[in-house]
Amino acid sequence: MDDERTCCCGEKHTDRTERERQKLIHRLNRIEGQIRGIRGMIEKDAYCTDVLVQTAAVGAAVNAFERELLSSHIHGCVARDIRAGKDEVIDELVATLQKLMK
Repeated sequence: MDDERTCCCGEKHTDRTERERQKLIHRLNRIEGQIRGIRGMIEKDAYCTDVLVQTAAVGAAVNAFERELLSSHIHGCVARDIRAGKDEVIDELVATLQKLMK
């Protein structure tokens, strides 16, 4: 499953399966398309309410992406680190959740 590693520069990375990577990229591509659509609406002076509805859809899509990534992180990286006795991952998870809840 996920295999988090540290590179020589001290940054953490997560090895994902090709399926996991493609699923996340697919979601991001859809979000990117939605953003381009909103830009087009602004360029065409679309009605404010119509633009706002589309921005709400983008927000929902970003939230869904975050939920998917967070679930994968908890089931993979966090669970593995807790099993390995690396309890500091809990503090990292709490800090991440606090950032997401702003």
